[in-house]
Amino acid sequence: MIFGLTIEKLLLIGVVAALILGPERLPRYAESLATLTKRAREWVSTARTRVRDEMGEDFDDVDWRTLDPRQYDPRRIIREALLDDAPVAPRAAAAATATAVAAPDPAPRATFRGLDGPPPYDDEAT
Repeated sequence: MIFGLTIEKLLLIGVVAALILGPERLPRYAESLATLTKRAREWVSTARTRVRDEMGEDFDDVDWRTLDPRQYDPRRIIREALLDDAPVAPRAAAAATATAVAAPDPAPRATFRGLDGPPPYDDEAT
């Protein structure tokens, strides 16, 4: 149910409200609650039609996963950038590189989680 309310809890709330309000005022409050509910439904339906009108006909066909703001989380972006596999060179390019005269590497390369090269360093980090 909504907000963790079950049928039993709603019945208990109704019984307590009936005892507190009394039989004289209860019909008036029930009527005002019904009016409020009708107004809320009208407001939601009006808002839904306005959004459809302003967004166009393809509003129902929108892939909502592309609009998810969680995809722009900097931690996720950095994690994916660091943990993605390094691009693999094509075999022809690798064979051509291997046959070329290569100068010996003066210092061994450090690896960072399986990636070649030094670990990333940010000069602006505190």
